[in-house]
Amino acid sequence: MRPDRDPSRPFLGTGFAFPIRVNGRGGLDWVSGEAAVQRSIWIILATAKGELQMNPRFGCGIHDLVFTDNTPANRATIAHQVRAALVEFEARIDLLDVRVTEGETPATLLIEVDYRLRANNAFGNMVYPFYVAEGRRS
Repeated sequence: MRPDRDPSRPFLGTGFAFPIRVNGRGGLDWVSGEAAVQRSIWIILATAKGELQMNPRFGCGIHDLVFTDNTPANRATIAHQVRAALVEFEARIDLLDVRVTEGETPATLLIEVDYRLRANNAFGNMVYPFYVAEGRRS
């Protein structure tokens, strides 16, 4: 049995680690279990809508907001875009909460995602950094 596959949680799946690259043994790295779900969430948030030619609806609409001002209204729009994308494209989770807060600088937003795995009710969370630039010129 491969050490990177978790036989106790086959319902969460196994897939390629992203970015896909060749490991030291000449094969590809894999992720499974909770790591596969978290990697999937990361890929959904990192992919802009229309980026995949064969599935232009896949991804998250936050990338349209890169050059917007860091305002409460735009942070709410980002949270809404994240919720919509995760509900549509990650069926293994129940989305509990999405919070968008300012990071260390006004150009950095932290997208905090809280979720529960549907198969075993385990809770998970992740923080996705998102970088915006002020829309005003100095």
